[in-house]
Amino acid sequence: MSSDHDSYPRRIVCLTEETTETLYLLGEQDRIVGVSGYTVRPPEARRKPRVSAFINAKFDKILDLKPDLVFAFSDLQAGIAAELIRRGVNVLTFNQRSVAEILRMILIVGRIVGREEKAVELLMRFQKELDTVRQSASRFSHRPRVFFEEWPDPLISGIHWVEELIEIAGGECVFPELRRCQAAKDRILNPAEVIARDPEVIIASWCGRMVKKDLIRKRDGWRDISAIRGDQIYEVKSAYILQPGPAALTEGVRQLHAILARAMSQRVDPLLLPESRTDPALGVTASVR
Repeated sequence: MSSDHDSYPRRIVCLTEETTETLYLLGEQDRIVGVSGYTVRPPEARRKPRVSAFINAKFDKILDLKPDLVFAFSDLQAGIAAELIRRGVNVLTFNQRSVAEILRMILIVGRIVGREEKAVELLMRFQKELDTVRQSASRFSHRPRVFFEEWPDPLISGIHWVEELIEIAGGECVFPELRRCQAAKDRILNPAEVIARDPEVIIASWCGRMVKKDLIRKRDGWRDISAIRGDQIYEVKSAYILQPGPAALTEGVRQLHAILARAMSQRVDPLLLPESRTDPALGVTASVR
């Protein structure tokens, strides 16, 4: 049941999906009066008024909703946040980049709406699932070298929380040094650098775009990369992995684990199989015990 205490915000606009999903998981979805147009989780959230893309927003529409709080994310929404503040709106901008920071964001959102106890329960559930995936991955014969492709041109990799989740799922990231770089422009790679690291598995997620595996295969010099020779190229939809929120800690890490299990010819506990199998290359995902 939602708390009606006046000290908690009653009309919240979420400019990215992760805070929207968090409020739904907390049972506080009735507080949400506007969402990002990119919101896909949970599906029912798409019935809420859509007031923004990622780097732009419909300010008049947001003001018409009379929010007492707006949740934003990262430096990329700094301009939106600044304009809303100038217009007298309360804005809280998160900048979570690691698994620990995602969990902290969930806890803060819970506190803001008076559901700290429920938020702690969510954190414990997510942490237990991550620990279970990590334990399952420990049975792999070895940790395959993984290149995660965040964007194709320029080639970008190394986003912090995804690298952590790949390691939890059983892989070894080939560019671990990049996770220290917050800005995407600081994580741009020369494609030749990937050849030198010779990943055994390539996982791609291009925000808002379908991954073109043929483009990856046909890059100059890439045909001798182990992942290309072994046809170990996979896609994870950005909604599951590039949103630093509950989706990445659940469905996202499960898809990563299923991909790596398939690459290693390992079996996956049925309880850890992903709900959404968006990459045809996974077939029935990994065979189950």
